[in-house]
Parts: sequence; structure tokens; C-alpha cells
Amino acid sequence: MSKPKHERTLDETEAQAILRNIRVSPRKLNLVAALIRGRTAQDAVATLTFSKRRIAQTVKKALESAIANAENNHQLDVDRLVVSRAEVGRAIVMKRFHARGRGRASRVEKWFSHLKIVVAEKAPEAPAPQQEAA
Repeated sequence: MSKPKHERTLDETEAQAILRNIRVSPRKLNLVAALIRGRTAQDAVATLTFSKRRIAQTVKKALESAIANAENNHQLDVDRLVVSRAEVGRAIVMKRFHARGRGRASRVEKWFSHLKIVVAEKAPEAPAPQQEAA
């Protein structure tokens, strides 16, 4: 006996990739995720390629995975993909201590994050009709 099939929560024109327990704080990861929200897939990959932030390469791999899922699993057109959502969430927090003066200790928190990237196929836009000058 197996589990019942999980219902698909996304539209037919969407695909996603999820990364869990990334070793970066959600606050820093959200700065990188904000760079790609609403952009076309090719533009988002180019932005992440030349970003100076350390975590940008990990986000780029997740985005490329979402693009590959759209192409291979859902037969979507790669040229029309747009990053519709890039969600960042909190994961575990490792608690460590830092030895201080006079025998005291202070707490150091090492944050982890979750990342969910959803790409959607956008319908081709029809060119606006041009009006002739009279």
C-alpha cells in the first residue's frame, strides 16, 4: 500500500523548485530573491550570474532546476517563463556560544532558510494596434 497521490497545488502553466535548509539567514536570502521576482527566466539567470552575493549561485541553481522542471516535467516553453514567486522562509536555528570576558558567554545564532521558486509560462503579448496619424 502506498500513500494517496498528492494533488497538484500549482496551475498547469507553473513549475517549482524547493531548496530546504540553506545555510544563510532568511533576511540575506530575501535580498537575492527580491532581485529575480517578476523577471523573465533568462533575465533572472543573468542577474544571478553576475551578482556578488555568495548565496546567489545557490539561488541560480534552484532557478535553473525550476526551469528544467517546467521544460521536462510540464512541457512549458522556456522562452516564455517568468519568475512568478520566490518565497523565503525560516528553517532551523543552530545555537552556539561565544566565550566572553569574566567567564561569561553570549549566544550566537546560525540561521538556515528555505527557498521556493515558482516559474510560470506567460502568454505572448499581442502588439498594440498602431493608430495612423490623420
